[in-house]
Amino acid sequence: MKIDKTDLKIIRELKEGRKPFKLIADKLSITENTVRARVKKLTDAGALEISGCVNPEQIPDHTVIVIGIKLNSMNLIKKGEELSKLKGVVSVGIVTGRYDLILTALLNNNFSLLEFLTEELSKISDIQTTETFVVYHGFNLKVPLIV
Repeated sequence: MKIDKTDLKIIRELKEGRKPFKLIADKLSITENTVRARVKKLTDAGALEISGCVNPEQIPDHTVIVIGIKLNSMNLIKKGEELSKLKGVVSVGIVTGRYDLILTALLNNNFSLLEFLTEELSKISDIQTTETFVVYHGFNLKVPLIV
């Protein structure tokens, strides 16, 4: 699907996920039906997902971690997909630089970093090294509440 300028404007307006389509339509000088149809098309195509995200610092006993992962092979897509299915994982990205993949996870007191590393990350073969970063304070950081 090709996203055009109007689609991008609608997506920017949906940063406030509960913003009524009528307000978006009025601001962009298009009809409410156009907004509704385009949002449906974007969501059906997998280009847009509207969901509630939280500031993890506002959720008691939750921590965001970021893990840089270096693989033994260049099977980046397969390993990225495997990692994205682990408990607590918010996102996985294939990156340039000293790591092959960057994983972001949201953990809590019932599922700690140690449990994530020993029970989840250890399931993935072909990992050469990892480096873990605990996010003490994030700016503009919002994540889905998945744990």
